[in-house]
Amino acid sequence: MDATGGVNDYIAGCLGGIAGLVVGHPFDTTKVQMQTQLAGHHYKGTWDAIKNIYHHGLGRGFFRGLSFPLVSYGAINSVFFGVYGNSLRWLHPDTTTQPSYRDIYIAGCIGGTAQLAIACPVDVVKVVLQSQIPHGNGSHQYFKGPIECMRALYKHGGIQSLYRGNCIMFMRDIPAQVLYMGTFEGMQDLLHAYDIIARGAVLSHLLSGGMAGVISWLAIMPADIVKSRLQADHSAHTKIYSGTLNCISKMYVEGGLRIFYTGSLVTAIRAFPVNAIILAVYSQSLIYMKGKEK
Repeated sequence: MDATGGVNDYIAGCLGGIAGLVVGHPFDTTKVQMQTQLAGHHYKGTWDAIKNIYHHGLGRGFFRGLSFPLVSYGAINSVFFGVYGNSLRWLHPDTTTQPSYRDIYIAGCIGGTAQLAIACPVDVVKVVLQSQIPHGNGSHQYFKGPIECMRALYKHGGIQSLYRGNCIMFMRDIPAQVLYMGTFEGMQDLLHAYDIIARGAVLSHLLSGGMAGVISWLAIMPADIVKSRLQADHSAHTKIYSGTLNCISKMYVEGGLRIFYTGSLVTAIRAFPVNAIILAVYSQSLIYMKGKEK
């Protein structure tokens, strides 16, 4: 990856994160709805979930919970790509050659760890808001927005409630980010090696980013659904799961191994365009800012 000033990685990461979030939020809402429906209230499939969410409109349906992550996901991606880019330059200071995959994997691990402090509470609020879309016509009490949701979570469980699922999120995000950046760089090398698309071209970034998103997300689906169940289970009075292992055990009893891949289709459909946009905007922004510095 081209070397640029350290601050440019943070700016480019922020821009890529915001662009990807707007594209992917409706898909993410559908995924969370499918993952957090308990036994007896299951959707028949992806299309059934989409129809139900559409019934609630855009603001209270597909884009429910968008405002909070829209502000914060720019910061999360800024931290990840900023730490990733600077770590990669520290590990591989020679700007005339491509970094090794070992350096890319280590930098991805460092970046993934750094962004968790912000990402976990943001994800908790987002999942709680998205999971509140009722399945059916029954009445349901909504949080009015992310601030009310955060206050309620803090009131019931303190700061720990905003970091519910942090352990499983760590187990999900670190390997995901390592696989994510490794696949992105590997796909670009492959496309370039076979003279399909030149390295650094917009189409190369789009295709490599899309494939990186699909592969990394499908690899961590079981961890993702456990995380969603734990984070949506926020009520102090009717809490279903006592912790990660308890959640895994109850989910297996509920639906066997298959339940850990609930929402895989909509996740894969979402992952390609979202990550194509994120990594293309990030990479092209770096190229543009490097050109402006000359």
